[in-house]
Amino acid sequence: MTAIDLNLTGLDLRAEIDRLRRERNAVILAHYYQKPELQDLANYVGDSLDLSRRAAETDADVIAFCGVRFMAQTAKILSPDKIVVLPDMDAGCSLEDSCPPEQFAAFRAKHPDHIALTYINCSTEVKALSDVIVTSSSAEKILSQIPADQPIIFGPDRNLGGYLVRKTGREMLLWPGVCIVHEAFSETELMKLQAEYPGAPVAAHPECPAVILDHADYVGSTRGILEYANAMPGDTLIVATEPHIIHQMQKTMPGKHFIGAPGADGNCNCNICPYMALNNLEKLYLALRDLSPRIEIEEGLRLRAKKSLDAMLAMASGTVGQGDLGPVRVTGD
Repeated sequence: MTAIDLNLTGLDLRAEIDRLRRERNAVILAHYYQKPELQDLANYVGDSLDLSRRAAETDADVIAFCGVRFMAQTAKILSPDKIVVLPDMDAGCSLEDSCPPEQFAAFRAKHPDHIALTYINCSTEVKALSDVIVTSSSAEKILSQIPADQPIIFGPDRNLGGYLVRKTGREMLLWPGVCIVHEAFSETELMKLQAEYPGAPVAAHPECPAVILDHADYVGSTRGILEYANAMPGDTLIVATEPHIIHQMQKTMPGKHFIGAPGADGNCNCNICPYMALNNLEKLYLALRDLSPRIEIEEGLRLRAKKSLDAMLAMASGTVGQGDLGPVRVTGD
């Protein structure tokens, strides 16, 4: 059942969500790319893995994850005894879609001497086929701990993998997946924006193509971009990632000006994640009310996937949610 199936007219959804949060002993998580109204009522707003770890540390019985499917699955992997609901089970991810488990397994079989470093934006099944999961904030630290003669498969994001190859000089076999949101940024339009705001630095997520990252003064995770925005000496920042992150920037830094990097059409609307946008207040209310759609993972699969997550945390726990992939380069004085 969805909000479309029911008449919710007249309900104070915020009040009802708060009531259900108390009654269900639930914690509400929202990724930085969620709509502002979901960010504002969440118990925690953040990067995907950091949110799952926070939720695991609570005594909540229910986790309502306002994000996409692989994020809610990660929460379930780390909190198997908690009920995990996702407002819309169709909230997927283009990176996850680009890496079907059976194809990834076949690819690994063709390269038996390689280990698999896999970006967290993937399915539970692909996590279970991987050796070490990485986030945008932990990838470089983990890569530095792997012997130089060890061949590596990196997937599913070729842009993040390519950035790491260029930055570290470490060759890796890259899976050809991309994030449709970050792939939509236009170098030409970005350069026009830089000309309009001379001296304004550019902060970019490493899921962006190299032609965008080449213009960036800072490359890092969503959390890292927020920290850069707070620390930068100027008052204007061009942001090359999903534009809903700007909501948190405006809340915490009202004296600064944040501009979403444009897509090929000259605006940032095409860079709104269509999967993240599927979640809304109505669906969150129904998920808490019905405890559905619910994330379920077979225990053997969960343990195999958790092994690759545990490997990441053992190698780079302190970097999770902190996310600086490179040196901060500040434009201007």
